[in-house]
Amino acid sequence: MARIHFIALLAILPMTVAAQRNTQIPTTNKMEVAVWDTYVKKKDGTVMHFDILAPSSLRDTTVIHAFGREYLRTKGQEGQSLTAKECRFCHVEALRPQWEELIQKQGYFIIEMEGCE
Repeated sequence: MARIHFIALLAILPMTVAAQRNTQIPTTNKMEVAVWDTYVKKKDGTVMHFDILAPSSLRDTTVIHAFGREYLRTKGQEGQSLTAKECRFCHVEALRPQWEELIQKQGYFIIEMEGCE
């Protein structure tokens, strides 16, 4: 039986919802991530499309939306609406090595799709 190790979530931004809850992230070689398809209207009226990847076991939309808001702050888009209307669960897929480090550190990984510059 595979052994599951739990690693405490370390947040890059100190006051993330995940950090406040001290969220535990299971890590194994077979970890799966949930992909949350997100479309946010930017301050200039254009739309940015990005995916939020988080452990598939994490289904709390409050936490997922907080991850998206953290990302929006890094893009100068703080205050823009990010709710269930803008961010929806899409699918689950296998964890890729290039996502693992950030997911372990901050709980999520962002894939920029369109309009994220």
